[in-house]
Amino acid sequence: GFPRTLGQAEALDRVCEPDLVISLHVPFETLKDRLSARWVHPASGRVYNLDFNPPLVHGLDDVTGEPLVQRDDDRPDAVAARLRKYKEAAKPVMELYRSRGILHSFSGTETNKIWPYVYALLCNKIPPVRAEEEN
Repeated sequence: GFPRTLGQAEALDRVCEPDLVISLHVPFETLKDRLSARWVHPASGRVYNLDFNPPLVHGLDDVTGEPLVQRDDDRPDAVAARLRKYKEAAKPVMELYRSRGILHSFSGTETNKIWPYVYALLCNKIPPVRAEEEN
């Protein structure tokens, strides 16, 4: 997500002032498990997830058959440290947007369960484009 820090939020304000901010609250363990299950093919950047997008052959890229690697920052201990650091840095950002009355928070563990609520908010806040306005 962006902005992640108060400095980034202040820089964003100099370019444009957001009028809607969405915060997704996913349990720490869910995030840690998902990130820790991520493996990549270094040459292409293809990303696999052992839980919901596994390679056809464990540990090998589907296209080239080359070995997949786990980035150092995707290892469970590194993920836990990254998440703690993010939470601390993002706290003042969330407070800033909450104080402006533009922060909308959603909680859950599955995209298909959170998305309908996010979509409804967006549909309510962003007027639809009419066919005659498109031309």
